[in-house]
Amino acid sequence: MGQFWKRLFGREEPKERPRFSVVLPWPEETAKNDQVAALSSGDVQDWFYRLVLGMPGSDTADLRPPEQVMLKRLDELCGGDRFDISSLPRLPEVLPQLLRLLKSDSSDGTKVAKLISRDPVLVGEVMRVSRSAHYRTARPVSSLQHAVVLLGQDGLRQMVTQHVMKPILHASAGMLGHAAGQRLWDHAERCAHASMYLAKGHGDPFEAYLAGVVCNAGVGAMVRVLDQEAPPTLGVFSRSFLVGYVSMANHLSLRAARHWELPPNVIEALRERLEARSRAPVTELGNALLAADHLAMIQMLAENHVIDRATPPAQSRADRLPDVLVDRAQQELRRVFRQHEGYVG
Repeated sequence: MGQFWKRLFGREEPKERPRFSVVLPWPEETAKNDQVAALSSGDVQDWFYRLVLGMPGSDTADLRPPEQVMLKRLDELCGGDRFDISSLPRLPEVLPQLLRLLKSDSSDGTKVAKLISRDPVLVGEVMRVSRSAHYRTARPVSSLQHAVVLLGQDGLRQMVTQHVMKPILHASAGMLGHAAGQRLWDHAERCAHASMYLAKGHGDPFEAYLAGVVCNAGVGAMVRVLDQEAPPTLGVFSRSFLVGYVSMANHLSLRAARHWELPPNVIEALRERLEARSRAPVTELGNALLAADHLAMIQMLAENHVIDRATPPAQSRADRLPDVLVDRAQQELRRVFRQHEGYVG
């Protein structure tokens, strides 16, 4: 398995390229009575992907000639169905069956343990998590079935998803990839939590969680391609270049979800997210994912001191969720991920 990751993402001699760093200043402390202006959805997305790529802001809106060449090259490699989707890491063979079983009313600890036992890596992860401080019990966990019962359906599904997706988002290598992988995973955690909160009462909560975790899988793959193909002379990207880049990445995320045989509702939500610039989502999960993605980006920008910590959601968003619900979801993100923001108050 280690050699597989090395072949897929590794590289012996990464070429030199500029090491960008986010240079946007941390805003002055906002007085309690001052109201922080909302950013547009476009500004939030632009700043977030610059954070992922470690790149400063740009006043350039239109594509520069070198960027036109670069986008054409990226389209040749990744546009449409041209990217070799089989080159992406394959999810464990038992995962689609396991997710279906965990969703079924007929699932029980014996059946789940038997299925997990077919994958030694999953067995090890289940045993490790079940013996962690969070699940510590008076009687030591002595068997896989005991561990499965202890974690429960929700614990198992989230553990399996994190175990599978975190390495995929972290695996990008090269000058851009190390920091990008961690930031993409941080966003995935926040997006999954917000998506599950916003979709509460509408369908399977785990499908909402799963959609949030995988929505930027294509960005991780595109970071790798960009790191290999972009010349050092390309410079700081324009807003238009990032829009084109993200569109290709979102298309790749959708193809990856199909390749991984994820639930139909998750695939549909990712498709609606891809098409959100031209038409608003119509499914509950599609709306929840779009709003959660936006909130997770704001949370990440605030945690990394790019924008004011009190920045509210955009006033004009493509999702159709009530503003009061989205505001509550943002408060929930701030509460859960408060320790990452580096402040107390």
